[in-house]
Amino acid sequence: MFDLPPLVDHHCHGVLREDPGAEGFASYLTESHAPAAPGTSFFDSQVGFAVRRWCPPLLGLDPHTSPSRYLNRRRELGPEEVARRLLGATGIGTFLVDTGLPGALTTPGELSRAAGSRALEVVRLEALAERVADTAADAVSFLDALDAAVRGAAPHAVAFKSVAAYRHGLALAPEPPAPDEVRSAAAAWLAGRSPGERLTHPVLLRHLLWSAVGTELPLQLHTGFGDPDLRLDRADPLLLTDFVRATAGRGCDLVLLHGYPFHRGAGYLAAVYPHVYADMGLTLGHTGARARAVLAEMLELTPFGKLLFSTDGYGLPELYVVGARLFRTAVEHVLGEWVRDGSWAYPDARRVALMLASGNARRVYGL
Repeated sequence: MFDLPPLVDHHCHGVLREDPGAEGFASYLTESHAPAAPGTSFFDSQVGFAVRRWCPPLLGLDPHTSPSRYLNRRRELGPEEVARRLLGATGIGTFLVDTGLPGALTTPGELSRAAGSRALEVVRLEALAERVADTAADAVSFLDALDAAVRGAAPHAVAFKSVAAYRHGLALAPEPPAPDEVRSAAAAWLAGRSPGERLTHPVLLRHLLWSAVGTELPLQLHTGFGDPDLRLDRADPLLLTDFVRATAGRGCDLVLLHGYPFHRGAGYLAAVYPHVYADMGLTLGHTGARARAVLAEMLELTPFGKLLFSTDGYGLPELYVVGARLFRTAVEHVLGEWVRDGSWAYPDARRVALMLASGNARRVYGL
């Protein structure tokens, strides 16, 4: 109906280089770290059903084929061929890849080659700080090296990302911490730190956020649901309200990732603060057949020029397929219904569809 162009997936990750096996595959269909309850499977979920709806035909199988048949076909083809077929069928023209997750995941370049599309890097702040800390002699050298690392990453990164929601929660003091406060926090953290240990100190998390704001690149912020490392009540985007106010006029756009089940709050912040944008990634994929309803909720208050498409694809190329297909079908259904009932004119609906698919992300990230 709207003839969408290649999508810009403004937030995703790499895919696995090896076949994960049946249990490993299923583990990527959930945010849980625990095994499925006895007698159940993570395929029995909205995202699991969506994988079985959209992905089997791309591997030569009927839609809704059984999980075992699908996984057997996956093994027959091998991970490289599976990635090539699935990623190439997403209709995604540009991937913005958060490279901060550990594990044997493809680099942006490898993802680009598999998909036949462009891939650019999003630098995760906490992972950057942890790498610097692994070789720092003391607090002063750590902070000097961290400042140089952030400034050095800015020219080749398309954005920065923070997972402060995981490490402390979003109810951080909004103002930049004072230099002596940062030095004291760095010394305390490094004194008891083991190599590879995660950064959780709230002062250093704030320092990272403000360091990124100073580059004037877009800053992606995890909000809403995620794995059990997260306290969901501390990930409500409305907790960022004072930080949003403090960063106004600094030249840095804030992109509130995911949001669910607080997506209406993210839409409110995007509606009232010019430098705030909202994202539909992760949410549409995990809500599956309900993605249409959730997209409609996102469009209640979020300005149409401030809602961005992403898949938050991670590990499985299937998750990119699901995210892209559910987005396209949800846009066609929701906007199409508003045209059919006379609420919207078709030219306006098509213009908004193009904005959601790629136009908004191209503007925010200067693509």
